[in-house]
Amino acid sequence: MNRPQNRILPRMTGIASVWTWIKWSLVAAMLVAVAIIARLVMVEIETSRLQARYLSELTRDVGYAVEAGASDHVRFPASGPYDERLGYAMIPAFQQRLLARGFVVSKQARDSERMLALADRGLFLPYDEKDQAGLMLFDSTGAPLFASAFPQRVYRDFDAIPRVVVDSLLFIEDRYLLDPSQPNRNPAIDWGRFARAIADQGLHVVNRHQARPGGSTLATQIEKFRHSPDGRTASPPEKLRQIASASVLAYLNGPQTMLARRTIVVRYLNSVPLAARPHIGEITGIGDGLAAWYGRDFNELNRVLAAPTTAENVDQQGVAFREVLSLMIAQRAPSYFLNGGYPALQRLTDSYLRLLAAGGVIAPTLRDAALAAHIERAPPPQPARVQSFISRKAITSARASLLAALGIDDVYQLDQFDLEATSTLDNGVQQAVAERLAKASTREGAQAAGLYGYEMLAPKDDPSHLTYSFTLYERRNGANVLRVQTDSVNEPFDINRGGRINLGSTAKLRTIVTYLQIVSDLHARYGALSKAELARVKPDPMDGLSLWALDYLSRTQDRSLQAMLDAAVERKYSASPDVFYTGGGAQVFSNFEKSDNHRILTLHQAFAHSVNLVFVRLMRDIVHYEMIRTSGPSSSWLDDPEQRRHYLQQFVDGESKVYVKRFYTRYAGKPADDALALMLKDVRKSPPKIATVLRSVAPNESLAWFDAQMRAQLKGTPAATLSDDDLAALYAKYAIDRFNLNDRGYIASVHPLALWTLNYLRAHPDASLGDVEQASRDARFYTYTWLYKTRYHGTQDRRIRRMVELRAYAAISKSWRALGYPFAEVTPSYAAAIGASGDQPDALAKLIGLIANGGDKAPTETITRLDFAKGTPYETRFVRAAAQPQPTLSPEIVGVVHQLLRDVVLTGTGRRLAGGMTLPSGKTLEVYGKTGTGDQRFNVYARGARLIESRKVNRSGTFVFVLGDRFFGVLTATAHEPYAARYDFTSAMAVQLLKSMAPALAPLIERPAAVGPQAEVAAPATGSASPS
Repeated sequence: MNRPQNRILPRMTGIASVWTWIKWSLVAAMLVAVAIIARLVMVEIETSRLQARYLSELTRDVGYAVEAGASDHVRFPASGPYDERLGYAMIPAFQQRLLARGFVVSKQARDSERMLALADRGLFLPYDEKDQAGLMLFDSTGAPLFASAFPQRVYRDFDAIPRVVVDSLLFIEDRYLLDPSQPNRNPAIDWGRFARAIADQGLHVVNRHQARPGGSTLATQIEKFRHSPDGRTASPPEKLRQIASASVLAYLNGPQTMLARRTIVVRYLNSVPLAARPHIGEITGIGDGLAAWYGRDFNELNRVLAAPTTAENVDQQGVAFREVLSLMIAQRAPSYFLNGGYPALQRLTDSYLRLLAAGGVIAPTLRDAALAAHIERAPPPQPARVQSFISRKAITSARASLLAALGIDDVYQLDQFDLEATSTLDNGVQQAVAERLAKASTREGAQAAGLYGYEMLAPKDDPSHLTYSFTLYERRNGANVLRVQTDSVNEPFDINRGGRINLGSTAKLRTIVTYLQIVSDLHARYGALSKAELARVKPDPMDGLSLWALDYLSRTQDRSLQAMLDAAVERKYSASPDVFYTGGGAQVFSNFEKSDNHRILTLHQAFAHSVNLVFVRLMRDIVHYEMIRTSGPSSSWLDDPEQRRHYLQQFVDGESKVYVKRFYTRYAGKPADDALALMLKDVRKSPPKIATVLRSVAPNESLAWFDAQMRAQLKGTPAATLSDDDLAALYAKYAIDRFNLNDRGYIASVHPLALWTLNYLRAHPDASLGDVEQASRDARFYTYTWLYKTRYHGTQDRRIRRMVELRAYAAISKSWRALGYPFAEVTPSYAAAIGASGDQPDALAKLIGLIANGGDKAPTETITRLDFAKGTPYETRFVRAAAQPQPTLSPEIVGVVHQLLRDVVLTGTGRRLAGGMTLPSGKTLEVYGKTGTGDQRFNVYARGARLIESRKVNRSGTFVFVLGDRFFGVLTATAHEPYAARYDFTSAMAVQLLKSMAPALAPLIERPAAVGPQAEVAAPATGSASPS
């Protein structure tokens, strides 16, 4: 029975031995495989051979080409400090804005398919990035105008870096980066540091106090500084993105990376962020860091550190090395270490000096010298002083044009863009003009320019208090191209485009154009009617222009628009001074030449000789015409009760808000008792008046508070002896509910809305002006209840007329804005026709340019080309598209205005240029234009319009002109208070100064007119993505 079992047991034991052998064989094989894999991994970690082969093959087709037209094969970065600072991330937004403003994409980068694939997978584009970039401006001749570079101080190549700086950097950050035994090394990852970083991250999950030192290499730190959002590693995927991007970039030139690794050292030192300082901004790179934080000359420091160490220079080297080393360490937390944590930075620097010496990186003598060195941060820099703003006017103008074109308002940001831009300015002529304007502010220069004489400077006048401005445009290829724009003000303020200046009778040009447009409208409305039909038209009696048009058309044989416009400028007006109810009150106007008083002049004559009263009356006719056109017949708004109420409510709402705003501005933001004291300061020390103010402003305060306030206010007056019972009686008598708001204002001699506003602000101290205006509506309307009484019918009529008049001025404002007027509204007064509404020289020049261009509105060009990101896979060039002028004024109006402007020069106030402008070559150019003398005064009138005070605030002389058949512009001379009262010059001085500038303008004027746009290179240019 047992024998079969005995036979089976040895067989089963043999089978078990086989399986055991197989199992251990598999284990051994697995161990061998693991060992082989581990060895391969170790070999790969040491040599990066497989990475080198794969990544260099991957980047073989990475590149880009720059070709004509817009590209759909380009990927712009979304964020990153470097990409934002250089403007790369904003190119798509700029492109959209520039296309809407008359530019086209002339050429743009086409990224290769492999580069696009890398970008679409989330990597940063691999290419040879710029360590230094900035705005470069060129004038229209191609001459450099301005250049900025950020950072300002960089290492140009690896050999420029002192060896001790390189060795120290590698010891601290990436010790094996330049190991020559590893020609294929991937500089993006240090496997030992990376493994330790992962382990520390894991331990931090268990123990949140566990330190988490980073595993970054120099290569990945550069990617972080430049391209990661906010320059930070926000997540593990972002770290992997940095590693992958740095790896691809390292092998862009092939499997051997030593050249790329040396470039990494240069790039890191040039791009490390080192916080910011006032008047400097962000500090990038060791070079700028040394200058900003230690006041060090970068070139001198490098010379010191590159020299062999000797007993004579070791102390100097110690100071220099300590400064560099401290900045290398500070990059870990620059805002802390370079400000409040500076003592900690110095202690850490001491520690690293010892480590560097122990590691053999620096000699003990250098260590000891650096440890003994005491370095202090340089004091905060002062704002850079500009030697002359006048010489920089071209730069200021070009940068302002760029800011407007790109839709940004920060010059500091603009100057850091990787951008080359070409301005239309001719800097050579600009500087020559600026020099002549500056000389005209000296007695010798003014004498040489012929500025002393009749209607100009008197022999006693000192021209040093005068400022001049000049703008010149050229009509070219359907556009107005700015060639010169400068002034003699040694400040960054631009007179030509900034401010609101009274340019005197140049406003007559805007007024006459508006008038002729109205005549054209009347011709279109009535020109085709028969005499019988014209007789049936009944215009409003106020509408003098329609009355004249109907009368003219009913009598003339020639009903053409041209004939009617010619007749319109021959209409006659009185030039007599008078009192005019305009601008909300009675105003008196005068003529410059008293001999013009009481004359009857045509508009043509008055325009040529700048007679004010004629144009005041013309503006009155224009306003009356617009009042009827915008609001209907005068009978409707004067006789209709509903219309009257409507306009009166508009008036009350508008005027009462003016008062509320005034009182809000005076009292808001002040402590309650301080605001009350401010009001009481202007109240007569009478018990009823003081009591009314106190009980109106603070009705809920106690009798004790009232008693104390009253005694304080009445101290030193006969009423100071009032008894407690007397004060209690006043407290009760003048309670807020005993009198209405208007009565309380009357008793206190304080505007009722002032009482209401201060009362509201005591209860609502944080109220905004809008809150106060809304809450005060009932009070505001209540204070004007007197206006609705029938006995004030005449007063009502004046208010109603004022509201209708404001609507008329709104229509005039719209008309002027269509002709380039730079402000939203004209001053609502007849004086707008003689300059009271103000203007800007540049806008005035564009108006006469419209006339010179036959009534077609041409676009203005100040920038012709913008080159973003040259030499990168984001490269984009914008150029001006062909201009399309817009018809704005009819040829008939232009013809009439042109003749008026010619007569100003031939027979009127511009006659100093009646013979034209003669250039040094002997060539003479015809000149026509409009003069204007601004005499802005602060006048005070008594009852009956009696003038009791007149103070000169500004005086100006202006000539807006057309020069030949291509050029137009404007020249102004201005004197401001307190010097304005010393001068009596007129626009004749501006005319004479322009005449004297012929030699300065000749190089531009005599240059042949361009026949086409600037040539563009049509052939595609290729660009390498290689970082070498």
